[in-house]
Amino acid sequence: MFDGEMKSFLTNYRVSVPSAIALVGVLAWVAFGYFGVHKAFIDEKVSEAAPVFDATPPTTADAPPSTTTPATTPATTITPATTAAPATTVAPTTTTPQPVTEAAGSFVSRNHPTEGTAIVLGNGSGQRFLRFEQFETDNGPDLKVYLVNSAAGGVSDHVSLGALKGNIGDQNYEIPAGVDLTVYDTVLIWCERFASPFGEATLQPA
Repeated sequence: MFDGEMKSFLTNYRVSVPSAIALVGVLAWVAFGYFGVHKAFIDEKVSEAAPVFDATPPTTADAPPSTTTPATTPATTITPATTAAPATTVAPTTTTPQPVTEAAGSFVSRNHPTEGTAIVLGNGSGQRFLRFEQFETDNGPDLKVYLVNSAAGGVSDHVSLGALKGNIGDQNYEIPAGVDLTVYDTVLIWCERFASPFGEATLQPA
């Protein structure tokens, strides 16, 4: 009787254990393969034009034209009537400030080949954009764009600019107001799912 129970257990064990392993493998593929690994073979290309600024820097209003009070004519003098020429108003010339490069850096590879340029654009209003040009890296799941405090090490202190729009091509990300780029001085392409750095660019003042 004991031998029969042992044989039945071994038979079920040989069947159930491989089945369980296969099931775990399928679930792992669904969680990390289909929704993750397959993206490594699919490029997502973008081609954004230069960013458009909503804010404009403050301007100094032109001083109003000065007026001269005419001298009082003595009562005994009869002054012939004259028609004054209308004053000519010159409209102040306004120009749209052109964006300038405030900082820039070249991408270098970390765990995946990465290349291109990261540029910080501003127009004097306080609004700034991070722009990638000629950018290319591998694709992957949950890729994010971080501004990292390199002095803190790793990604323990960072500002997220959101999901990477594409692994190839020019693209823009608005930088939140008040972010000090002398502190958050490194652009990092970070895979949140696998805690993996794809590539980075150290920003240098222009």
